[in-house]
Amino acid sequence: MKDNSTVKEKSLNPNQGAVRPNPKALASEEKFAALDERIMLALHAASEKKAIETVVLDLREIATFTDYFVITSGANQRQVQAISDEVVDTLKKSGTPAARVEGYRTAEWILLDYGDFIVHVFEDKSRRFYDLERLWREGKRVELPAALVNESVSSLRRES
Repeated sequence: MKDNSTVKEKSLNPNQGAVRPNPKALASEEKFAALDERIMLALHAASEKKAIETVVLDLREIATFTDYFVITSGANQRQVQAISDEVVDTLKKSGTPAARVEGYRTAEWILLDYGDFIVHVFEDKSRRFYDLERLWREGKRVELPAALVNESVSSLRRES
């Protein structure tokens, strides 16, 4: 008899017991999916070179010179240059050359200007010193999938 009542309840409420997606997870995916395809390419390129602690700030409501900042780090100057090279090469192949590249030789802070978004690739100490996330804290942080953020801490970063 109990089995019949369960069947009846299920037929009257077909969604009962169904797994519902987490609304926060859906909102995060929607925000990430809403990013420009070129920003997505830059994020994936940086991730390919093991960029650390990648952040995207939405500045559309507070800045007129650009829409987004992509901020990321490398463990040392060589990695910072490798991340920068990968982003520039990937976007160039897709038909989007950088309007301006600054700081490449010293590789403490490389700025890649694409007009409506700017990629900042920092060496770890410089990122902490300039702290763009604090300076632009009024910008909205875009939630990124964990695969693109790479928050792992290397042995080189622990020494400093």
